[in-house]
Amino acid sequence: MSISATDVNKLRQMTGAGMMDCKKALTEANGDFETAIDILRKKGQKVSASRSDKEAKEGSVFVKTNDKGNEGIIVALNCETDFVAKNEEFQKLGSMILEVADKNKPASIDELLSQKSGNLSIQEHITDLVGKIGEKVEVSSYERVSGDQVIPYIHGGAKLGVLVALKGVAGGNFTEVGKDVAMQIAAMKPIALDKNDVDPSVVQREIEIGKEQARAEGKAEAMLEKIALGKLNKFYKDNTLLNQEFVKDNSKTISQMLDGVQKGLTVSAFRRISVN
Repeated sequence: MSISATDVNKLRQMTGAGMMDCKKALTEANGDFETAIDILRKKGQKVSASRSDKEAKEGSVFVKTNDKGNEGIIVALNCETDFVAKNEEFQKLGSMILEVADKNKPASIDELLSQKSGNLSIQEHITDLVGKIGEKVEVSSYERVSGDQVIPYIHGGAKLGVLVALKGVAGGNFTEVGKDVAMQIAAMKPIALDKNDVDPSVVQREIEIGKEQARAEGKAEAMLEKIALGKLNKFYKDNTLLNQEFVKDNSKTISQMLDGVQKGLTVSAFRRISVN
């Protein structure tokens, strides 16, 4: 049957798919719009599968806090190119995923992808977008943080995001100091909150490295453990948030800076995610 340009354009407006794809789908569906939409969605699923081995190293980070400011959500939506990351539909999808996560509070990425928005699951919405743009799209990170006050921060053109949960706010508002801490996390990449939060296997590895370095420097065997523990303390200072030097005033650690702002103020949790 003959497919009119008006019908092709109507389907394109409905789906966002390309003109030729719409024409082919309508032809295959004998002009039935619902069938044509299903055909395009199936095409999207095929595109999604064919792109599964591609690297999606671009994208955007989306972050928000609830109305009370005591819970935050951060989501990273990845794609293959920066051009697509800036696409309006990609950005709308990321915002929609964030809203669904905020409303339904899924416990994992898999659970998030199964949540519905309208008649489709998040995964189906992603598959539809893949069909339109021809690139791999995936949720690479999804985290939740709660605390007395949670501060969100987006850095580097939405390529990196941070959530900081403060403890001991005693009814105060510490948005600005929280942002300072979030910027510290973005720049300095701490691997843990405090010494006790570092994975024991990482601690043991650092001790062994410290011993080997001291041994290579000709230090006595009896001194290796002590030297390695000294190096471990330096590792903690560089890599755990509360023990890092505050970038705006390196005479203080983050812990000291916060306690100086208000006695007992500290960080209870943080998350740092990026798309590349």
